[in-house]
Amino acid sequence: MIQKQLESFIDDYLTSNDFELSNWSVSINIREGFGDYSSNVALILSKKIGKNPMEIAEALVAYHNKNEKLFSVSATKPGFVNFNISTHYYLDIMNNILNEGTDFGKPTKHDRSANVEFVSSNPTGPLTAGHGRNTILGDMVSSILSWHGYNVTREYYYNNAGKQMRMLAESSYAKYAKKIGKDVTPPENGYVGEYLDDIADEIIRKFGKDLDSNSEQFRTFTEEKIFDSIKNTLKNLRIEFDLFSQEQTFYDNGAVDNVLKELEKLSLLYKKDGATWFKTSSLGKKEDRVLVKSTGEPTYRLPDIAYHIDKVDRGFDLIVDIFGADHIDAYPDVLLGLEALGKKIDHIKVIVHQFVTLKKDNEVVKMSTRKGNFITLDDLIDQLGVDVVRYFFIMRGANSHLDFDFDLAKDESEKNPVYYLQYAHARISNLIVRYNNDIKEKTDLDLSLLVEKDEILLIKKLSTFPKKMDEIYESLEPRKLATYLEEVAASYHKFYGNHKVINLDNIPLSYARKNLCNATQIILKTGLSILGITAPEKM
Repeated sequence: MIQKQLESFIDDYLTSNDFELSNWSVSINIREGFGDYSSNVALILSKKIGKNPMEIAEALVAYHNKNEKLFSVSATKPGFVNFNISTHYYLDIMNNILNEGTDFGKPTKHDRSANVEFVSSNPTGPLTAGHGRNTILGDMVSSILSWHGYNVTREYYYNNAGKQMRMLAESSYAKYAKKIGKDVTPPENGYVGEYLDDIADEIIRKFGKDLDSNSEQFRTFTEEKIFDSIKNTLKNLRIEFDLFSQEQTFYDNGAVDNVLKELEKLSLLYKKDGATWFKTSSLGKKEDRVLVKSTGEPTYRLPDIAYHIDKVDRGFDLIVDIFGADHIDAYPDVLLGLEALGKKIDHIKVIVHQFVTLKKDNEVVKMSTRKGNFITLDDLIDQLGVDVVRYFFIMRGANSHLDFDFDLAKDESEKNPVYYLQYAHARISNLIVRYNNDIKEKTDLDLSLLVEKDEILLIKKLSTFPKKMDEIYESLEPRKLATYLEEVAASYHKFYGNHKVINLDNIPLSYARKNLCNATQIILKTGLSILGITAPEKM
């Protein structure tokens, strides 16, 4: 990679002058006229040796002139060292893209394993628009890891042992009772959605009208039907899970009780006001946390510790948890519990995303699963299509609040970034068909004919794909890939608008430009595939 060669060049200069220095960097330069890359090394070094930074920068320029020819070096005030990379370097990379296709930049396959837990919505109702961000983010993170050579296990964990599931069963019975003519008061703050009416009808058809409120069907059958709906929604979103784990398992196999016993042995538990407390204050936290309420109901922290012990014991090289912002207080305590129990935690990465606001006609759409007023993910898919739904849930970085603009999502113009990207891919497909129809003459590929500014800028943008994927691997932030693809599409549309690709009077140049279009399409198709979005041939 050229950036490493630039860093090596600076290292050689520092070593040859007996300078020891850290904290300097080489970074891509986005300012026109200041080279492809810039370094702050002269500014950092000037503070250490007391020399003018411009003198140091100019000395680096002179040192280069005796050595490297792959790049040229210049100095600009107040002391930046700028690198202009040879065009031949970028043309070689473009040739690699054409030869390697969708494998361009892909790391060598290795034996590392990863577990990504996401969605993890309790089966108390359909997946709503409020679940969309976690769902899409987790799937794309999994794909990023797979692209980087990980054997990824997609895992869905849900709490089916707590108060919410009991409330669901009571709500289901209330719906059933109403349909068979019984006067039953629904539970306070219970679930009232129409989906429970449909399930009540199924219970009547399957089990009859003689069930009492204690019948297990109101829990097990309702949970099963809702979870079937959830799985169908996931399938519609092109998401397949490898494993579904249940909270109840860790009560049944004694893992939850074992966590309490082991923490007690370590003197990290105590009783207060009838509750069982985790003494996190002795592990560096300001306050202790409740693991079991005075009612005997465990908080989420307790079974989550047991569940994560299980995940760690399965031996993954990397464990990724995708949580909503409502988990921001709880997950550090889970990690503290694991560490206190002697479990490895440095391979656990937690991604916390902010919530989503769905806006329609500039109005916020309020949703509640309990009250039954919500927009399901299936509703969004039906109205917008899978590609748009997937893309719009990563329109902002995970740490930023996301406004899902329904009106923009429905817009089938270049204002909609999904259509903008897909149109670039489809435009290239159409151009290649026209090229093959119009030009029959064979010619050798001469990429050196690509000398126009728009051509070189596009090639440079394509060449950064491997580095961009390295950055995305470090951050596990799909939004960065989407932004990069938008930049590629913008560069391509500009090139296409300013330069004629099919020119019967200059077939060698036409062929070179057609191959530039091919290389662009390869990068777009690869990136869209990682995001789980289709790359259409026609639009």
